[in-house]
Amino acid sequence: MEGKASLLDNMIGVGDMVLLEPLSEDSFLENLKKRFDHNEIYTYIGSVVISVNPYRSLPIYTPEKVEEYRNRNFYELSPHIYALADEAYRSLRDQDKDQCILITGESGAGKTEASKLVMSYVAAVCGKGQEVNKVKEQLLQSNPVLEAFGNAKTVRNDNSSRFGKYMDIEFDFKGDPLGGVISNYLLEKSRVVKQPRGERNFHVFYQLLSGASDETLKKLKLDRDVSKYNYLCLDSASVSGVDDAANFRTVRNAMQIVGFMEDEVQSVLQLVAAVLKLGNIEFKPESRSNGLDESRVKDKNDLKEMCELLGIEQSVLERAFSYRTVEAKSEKVSTTLNVAQAYYARDALAKNLYSRLFSWMVTRINGSIKAQAKTRHKVMGVLDIYGFEIFESFLSSHLCCLDHQEGDNSFEQFIINYCNEKLQQIFIELTLREEQEEYIREGIEWTNIEYFNNAVICDLMENNQNGILAMLDEECLRPGTVTDETFLDKLNTICAEHQHFESRLSKNSKFLTDHSLPHNCFRIQHYAGKVLYRVEGFVDKNNDLLYRDLSQAMYKANHNLIKQLFPEGSPAKINLKRPPTAGFQFKASVGTLMRNLQTKNPNYIRCIKPNDKKASHIFTESLVCHQVRYLGLMENVRVRRAGYAFRQAYEACLERYKMLCKKTWPHWKGPARQGVEVLMADLKVPPEEYSYGRSKIFIRNPRTLFFLEERRRQCLQDLAALIQKIYRGWKCRRQFLLMKKSQVVVAAWYRRYAQEKKYKKIKHATTVMQSYARGWQARKLLRQLKHQKRCEEAATTIAAYWHGTQVRREYRKFFRANAGRKIYNFTVQRIIQKYFLNLRKNLPSMSPIDKSWPTRPYSFLDGVHTELRRIFHLWRCKKYRSQFTEEKKAVYEEKLEASELFKDKKALYPSSVSQSFKGDYLEINKNPKYQKLHSAVDEKVLLADTISKINRANGKGTPRIFLLTKKSVVLADQKTGQVKASVPLLDLASVSVSKQSDGFFALKLKEGSASAVKGDFLLSSERLIEIITKLYRLSAANAERVPLSVDISDEFLVQFKNDKVCVKFIQGSPRNGNSASCKRKNNRLLEVSVPSTP
Repeated sequence: MEGKASLLDNMIGVGDMVLLEPLSEDSFLENLKKRFDHNEIYTYIGSVVISVNPYRSLPIYTPEKVEEYRNRNFYELSPHIYALADEAYRSLRDQDKDQCILITGESGAGKTEASKLVMSYVAAVCGKGQEVNKVKEQLLQSNPVLEAFGNAKTVRNDNSSRFGKYMDIEFDFKGDPLGGVISNYLLEKSRVVKQPRGERNFHVFYQLLSGASDETLKKLKLDRDVSKYNYLCLDSASVSGVDDAANFRTVRNAMQIVGFMEDEVQSVLQLVAAVLKLGNIEFKPESRSNGLDESRVKDKNDLKEMCELLGIEQSVLERAFSYRTVEAKSEKVSTTLNVAQAYYARDALAKNLYSRLFSWMVTRINGSIKAQAKTRHKVMGVLDIYGFEIFESFLSSHLCCLDHQEGDNSFEQFIINYCNEKLQQIFIELTLREEQEEYIREGIEWTNIEYFNNAVICDLMENNQNGILAMLDEECLRPGTVTDETFLDKLNTICAEHQHFESRLSKNSKFLTDHSLPHNCFRIQHYAGKVLYRVEGFVDKNNDLLYRDLSQAMYKANHNLIKQLFPEGSPAKINLKRPPTAGFQFKASVGTLMRNLQTKNPNYIRCIKPNDKKASHIFTESLVCHQVRYLGLMENVRVRRAGYAFRQAYEACLERYKMLCKKTWPHWKGPARQGVEVLMADLKVPPEEYSYGRSKIFIRNPRTLFFLEERRRQCLQDLAALIQKIYRGWKCRRQFLLMKKSQVVVAAWYRRYAQEKKYKKIKHATTVMQSYARGWQARKLLRQLKHQKRCEEAATTIAAYWHGTQVRREYRKFFRANAGRKIYNFTVQRIIQKYFLNLRKNLPSMSPIDKSWPTRPYSFLDGVHTELRRIFHLWRCKKYRSQFTEEKKAVYEEKLEASELFKDKKALYPSSVSQSFKGDYLEINKNPKYQKLHSAVDEKVLLADTISKINRANGKGTPRIFLLTKKSVVLADQKTGQVKASVPLLDLASVSVSKQSDGFFALKLKEGSASAVKGDFLLSSERLIEIITKLYRLSAANAERVPLSVDISDEFLVQFKNDKVCVKFIQGSPRNGNSASCKRKNNRLLEVSVPSTP
């Protein structure tokens, strides 16, 4: 019936407070509580959104919700912050109207989250593209950076904004974001040096200590222990559910996305570390000769580390903490600072350093996110600023908004409330102007609305001559003794007669006996209620004085960022004028903000905190009532209801209520306005309760709207009953027809089944009869065919026998002459075939040393059997050789050579067969022990081993290293590696060995050669077979000489210099175990005793 849902459908309580009936503070709170208990945290007051913090996550911010509220009218769906954001964005995009969204409320009410939701919604519904996405990401990522440096944990809120923020988001003509500009207001810099119990300093200090790497902390000269820093509160250093280390990584990533360079990030961290170090500097008193006290730094270690971080000369900063220089025209006066003044100077420096760093970061972010194009931009401003503040000692447990240190209202609350007075003033003006413009646009007569105009309060606070801020500035700049008491006296003198100013010491006698008004306080009646201000600290906080000596010391720092933060410290820019006061600067900022807001179409979000415990499902009525009062929500409802409480377009009104009149139901074919007029006349609504505009109908009293809704609800119930009746009748008829159709189908299928079953039965009987008849015919035919076949076979058999008899009778003589030879040949062929088949089955293995061979079955196959054995052996030897690598082939060639030389000639040979010829047994190329020897031999070493050289004098052996190369034989000392002898192979004549199992051999040299001077060599080695084989192969490979002669005899002559000695080998008992021994018998005989082999 209706294509779209409405604000009035399925409404819990009243979705728009303008429609609340009756309107009172109690009914207002009851409606908020009812909606809050049903998770409806958003409620409207006309176009104003009230947001109650649920203190838990709700599934109402999903991408599906974004699409649901996208491009929908404000009152079309249930109240939601997305509806306000979409209305503002579409007005900016389609109507070219600059927008601003004002978010107010106390700490913990959800202002920061509301601003994030607005920005995330706008980012989701605007255009896409690489550049657009980059701008959106930078705008969104500026929040984590500002929250880290501007937010803190308080007793009311774990992420409380300690500054006011206004962001102008700039769009192009298509509605795509181009950039933005951020303005910050009144950072609570006093939190840097002191925090109330249960609260923390700004997040960044804890994030740095928890999340920075050990290397970073070492560079910043910091310790991870929070308790080592005086500026950090210990009783709430950690917050449950908050991961400071992960948040630090998020902030670092956000700074990179926003556009901070790495050196800028390091500079910022150095300044944060410097603030922590500054808090650890302590002072001690020291008396001077003139009787005055001065201060001195107790422990200079923290001062030294801070100066190293900032590049400041330690003596300069230390003097700035001890002395103050006052300049007046051409005169300079230097005075000492006592301990209290030194601590004041230290804290003033820390507060100024941090607040200026925060302002610089805002400026730096603006430089990155500002729009680059110079064309005209559409602007949407988002204002996230502190709400009205009333601190009272007896209510401080649940009425404080920004969680300041004391229960009394001071300078900070005064200027915050001044800002809220200005916001309330512009809110009333813009709301009334919007109402008046709509009335004029619709042709409705405008009647003046009576409301409380707070311009008189704003004048009391900001008047340039008699305003409180002006008098505070005048008192701060006045020469002579200036105290908070003199400031209060001045207020009592000038503002005594003002109707919104109250003081017990003023000339107004009615407050003299007011004991609720202390002597050192004054009270202002704001639009949200009376606020009591304690004047203590007003003058000092307004002065916000930083000694010029400290500014100059900071400017001398070898740190670029410090120089930018303290430009007044430059000697070239000495200005003897006092800097503007904090109140003057804030008043100028608020004035600029108000002028900016007046150029834009306002949208309001009022945030409310339901309880002080930060717990879900708890609604403290006294706390909410207090916020409703100071936010002026009841005043807002009364302004909206002063004229017409509800208005709706004719088309939407007719679509919603057309079923209440027979003339307009179900379809009205004329203009929508005429249909509404017919409808209202038929319902007999009094004419004074509504008016017709050009495009809307205006309803004066909510009772009229509720009357229409009640009639509509009853009508919908009647229509629902009618629809149910028609539907049930239709459903029953449909069921009957379906059952009737089903019965016909079932009957048809059953008849078909019965006939089919009868047909199959008859068919089966017929088939059985046919099969019996065909079987009888087939068996009869089979008998005939069998008889005919037997007759034919008998005739054929008789004929065959007869023909055989005739053939045998004719060829009997021929068969008898040739039968024997054929039988013999056939028998021999069968025997040979059987022989080959058996031989194939019983062939021996492929090993060349396998000598087995199958036996021959018949003697006439003896020659063939032997030849096959020889051929098979040659074939498998060829197969075996084909598997050899070149290296293995060379080894076997040496083994074969050794076999030809020593087999059956030398008793030592059999034991060497199983030993592989390795060659280099000493690994002379790798062993560092023989490095010198290896370098002395130029050629490749083919064999390296340790042998014994036999002494001809006594027959004893001396260890020597034996090296064999392609051209020479080298003998070297075993211990030193020194070459003892080098014999070219061409100088060798022959080699002599015995037949026994010993390892003795003699290298005989050619007579007349250069190597033969000392005579032949008698040597002993366990690897005799390998040594002589390699010597023989090398000589045989040399084409220039005759192969080396190898003499095998148990007695041979050896030439020792000029004497020839006979070497004789005998068998006997060994003296040295199982090895052979040599003994000198006489000058001409050496006897070698070889152990006998068993």
